[in-house]
Amino acid sequence: MNKAGKAIGHFLILLTYFQLHTSQAAEFSAHGILDVRISQVDSLEQSYLASGQGKFALGDGLQLSVAQAGADLSITWDNGLSAHGVVNAYLKGTGDGEDSALGFTEAYFKYRTLPTASGYRFQTRAGIFYPEISLENDAYAWASKDTLNSSSLNTWIGEEVRVLGTEVKVTRLGRLNNDDYDLSLSATAFINNDPTGALLAWHGWTTSSRQTLWAEKRPFPWFPALGEGQTLAGQARESDPFLEIDHRAGYHVRGEWLLHGKGEFSAGYYNNRATPYKVVDGQYGWHTRFYHLGARWRFSKNITLVAQYLSGDTLMQSHLREDVVNNDYANAFVALTYKWQTLPWSEKSANKKHKSTIRLEDFSVTDNDDTWGDNNNEDGQALTLSHSYRMSKHWFLSAEFNLTDSHRPARGYTGKPIDLIEKQWQVAARYFF
Repeated sequence: MNKAGKAIGHFLILLTYFQLHTSQAAEFSAHGILDVRISQVDSLEQSYLASGQGKFALGDGLQLSVAQAGADLSITWDNGLSAHGVVNAYLKGTGDGEDSALGFTEAYFKYRTLPTASGYRFQTRAGIFYPEISLENDAYAWASKDTLNSSSLNTWIGEEVRVLGTEVKVTRLGRLNNDDYDLSLSATAFINNDPTGALLAWHGWTTSSRQTLWAEKRPFPWFPALGEGQTLAGQARESDPFLEIDHRAGYHVRGEWLLHGKGEFSAGYYNNRATPYKVVDGQYGWHTRFYHLGARWRFSKNITLVAQYLSGDTLMQSHLREDVVNNDYANAFVALTYKWQTLPWSEKSANKKHKSTIRLEDFSVTDNDDTWGDNNNEDGQALTLSHSYRMSKHWFLSAEFNLTDSHRPARGYTGKPIDLIEKQWQVAARYFF
């Protein structure tokens, strides 16, 4: 049995143990998503999921794929304790892409108290989970409600930023303090995220709905520094982002201000505290840190704005503590979503069935080291136009256009264009349950 299968088995055994050894009543719930797509990709590069430097999950041409089959499972007890497991499957498409995969993306226990007399609520969770960063991936199984592809910022979070840790969160509830807003502060201590930054360095910013499964390794493109006798000859040809290398805990802190019925603002800081010159079986520690800002604002019943910004750096060194990869990186996006209803309008049709989203992105990586044959510089912009129609309570039909315009010198190592415009058209039938 592989690592992912063992993790699933251990989590299910633990759930069974808790259920059998507690007298508390339990409520089971199961939700999820099935996302089937037809995609047309226009690109001169191979998919980043297939060791290329393309910006999309699929390669050039017309393809049919199951972009996501996810299940979000939970058990909630009367005492405030709950257990959560998220399983995702990705089935091989008809063209250039990757093999099918199945495994956990999250598995954790959560405990939330009742509000205190002074209006404070405490919450903690422990296990495998996403740090609270994304404002896009708010549907079951960490899917996005408004678009088919996540932004490049959150695609990276879904690919490389996952932790095994404990999070503590305290919220001051406005409704119990005669205020229109809530204030929250959270702190997380974690392990198993030391190689974070390798994939961002070696294939750059990408956009898709693909999440890395726990214990799954991801390929990256070839470049000259990997050659025999070169600086990175000892680097494994796949990155294992959820690995613990130096036995040092990292941390993530986040604050949030939420105005009831209008929106929210958040800020956070992540630092994996990895030792950059440690290596285990070809997997190096990457000292990766970044801060992130986010805002969601509802201008009216129809119009919502979401914006995020992330900026940080990552460092990997040789055993002599000389810089091998030293990168700065930044990413920002703004997305505007409009919900509307076809005519004729009536009060009975107030539940708007149509939703349109436009998203603009800007991203970059700045290479600060002098390693030969490993140029990580990148600069680019992206545009997404997305529309969805709610056919029934569970079924959604969506169409989306993605365009990326990127400058990436590393593509020249394999004779591909350094400056590349890539386009993708997608039509999807999505079932949420």
